[in-house]
Amino acid sequence: MFIKVVPNTKGVKGTCFCYLVESYRENGKIKHRILKNFGLLEEDQVPFLKAMYAKRKPRLVYEDEA
Repeated sequence: MFIKVVPNTKGVKGTCFCYLVESYRENGKIKHRILKNFGLLEEDQVPFLKAMYAKRKPRLVYEDEA
């Protein structure tokens, strides 16, 4: 599973449509199945969405550690 990001070319600039997608094979061909539609998001929200569904959770870095 992965997050598929499709830029919005007809609406507001800096936005995109996001989907949770599963890959599978049918008769030897790779296909995608949309499991969840997140709708229209701003581009700065996408990394948070990807982190939420990541296999390995990203480590939070606090200002004191950096």
